[in-house]
Amino acid sequence: MSSREVVVLSVGGVRFVTRASTLQQFPESRLAQMLNDNDQEFKLVNGEFFVDRDGALFSYIMDFLRTLQVSLPSDFSDYQRLQREAEFYGLYPLADLLRQEHLLKPRLEILEVHFSLQEMQAFFRIFGSCSTTIEALAEQITVFTGQQSGQGWNSPFPSQKPLVPLPLERPSHHDMVFLCGTEYSAGDQFVARYVSIKPDNRKLINGTNVLGLLLNTLLKDGFRLISTRTVISEEKVECYTFERMKRAAGLTITVNQTPGSSGVAQARRSQVQKGK
Repeated sequence: MSSREVVVLSVGGVRFVTRASTLQQFPESRLAQMLNDNDQEFKLVNGEFFVDRDGALFSYIMDFLRTLQVSLPSDFSDYQRLQREAEFYGLYPLADLLRQEHLLKPRLEILEVHFSLQEMQAFFRIFGSCSTTIEALAEQITVFTGQQSGQGWNSPFPSQKPLVPLPLERPSHHDMVFLCGTEYSAGDQFVARYVSIKPDNRKLINGTNVLGLLLNTLLKDGFRLISTRTVISEEKVECYTFERMKRAAGLTITVNQTPGSSGVAQARRSQVQKGK
């Protein structure tokens, strides 16, 4: 059987097709022994190996064998059941990783948007519990500045004057600051700041419009608005609080495999914890 290139398994009524080499990633496992007819638990019926186990959980077993990584969906909760399945198949590196449930569970992420209007300018400050989210959002937001005649939210876009992109202010890894609107420069000239948020290509100067686009961007990115409140009544600073469940850094764990080894001693976390 070990010479087969393609192997078909029926696990709890769910059919899987894979390569023999995939099942032999861990030579001491029962799946590898199955190909050598050394395990009577696996019955060969009409050219398919029949296994009386949970077929849905076996899909994660197959993913692990194909990638040598543990990648579970954010709403996964059957850690103990999957651990038992890994032990049944003799995949002890996977079982050991699943015991570290605290590394695999998603974590709650909080993000706050502070917004205030002062005369013809709007100020934004975004705080996030996860620094990687703030970094990704900072790459989406660009502030452009330029001079124009006239004043007001509805001033015409200065199509004939070049706009210069400005870097966002980053007080820390967990927050960013930017503003939009107009301020007096000299004569009838005003400095205008426009905000663009990818993938939207518009350059907006009206603070309320920028706020609407920002909130919509966060909602599309999986965040849920949980509260709105006024944090500084004198300055009319409004706070919008969002949350979402985010996979913890280190969820993907790689197993290093050396020839002829079962892989038990080579299990290790491959990614550095970030955003904490």
